[in-house]
Amino acid sequence: MNQEESDDEATCPHLQSMHHHVRPHSKGCEECLKMGDSWVHLRLCMQCGHVGCCDDSKNKHATKHFHATEHPIMRSLEPGETWGWCYVDEVGFDPIPT
Repeated sequence: MNQEESDDEATCPHLQSMHHHVRPHSKGCEECLKMGDSWVHLRLCMQCGHVGCCDDSKNKHATKHFHATEHPIMRSLEPGETWGWCYVDEVGFDPIPT
């Protein structure tokens, strides 16, 4: 573990619950696909692999997933983006620790 990873974990203990090899369940927002709706950006739950839409999307399924499951860490699924977010501590990481 390097110093930056150590600092991140001191700031957010929820990083320990993150699964580093989680895979997305779908290629789009799971709920929006079922509803036939659209999204702006995609987010990946780092505990279970759920794919939800961002808070700029009208349905905000990534945040709704957090409230339903209490899975705290998500990351962006957008190409070229490396950041993540902890809903509980309201802290971001860029890049998200691996």
